[in-house]
Amino acid sequence: MAAQVGLTNSLSVTGSFALPFGLYYTYLQSLVIRQRMHAKAAISPTSGGNPEHDPLLASVRAQGNFLENVPLCLILSGLVESNGGDKRVLAWALSALLVARVAHAQFGITSKNYMGKGRAFGFFVTAAVLNGLAAYSAWLVKGCWGH
Repeated sequence: MAAQVGLTNSLSVTGSFALPFGLYYTYLQSLVIRQRMHAKAAISPTSGGNPEHDPLLASVRAQGNFLENVPLCLILSGLVESNGGDKRVLAWALSALLVARVAHAQFGITSKNYMGKGRAFGFFVTAAVLNGLAAYSAWLVKGCWGH
């Protein structure tokens, strides 16, 4: 049985800002991707000129990508949940995030030449979950601004 945390107020201001911050974060990620494609560097500035797969670099980037995305999504999920979001929607969103992050790491970055099919899938699903949670959070608190 889940225990009540005892929050009496929603996190309406924080929830309102989740969407613009989430969208800007995704925009910044897209800039990195664009520059990697332009430089033909799959994973780091030096990986473009060196076709040899470096398992250590791949593992470090897989962990780093996880750390860059999962905590933010969990914070957004917490905002949604604390503001009355549907627990089933959250469970589905976080399940999709888990599948996306495993695909990104195990079938993407750690694949040959760092470009397995799971990499793009993992990125796009993660971005969808992140922005979906941010939008849901903002929608849940839409009435706090003058209504």
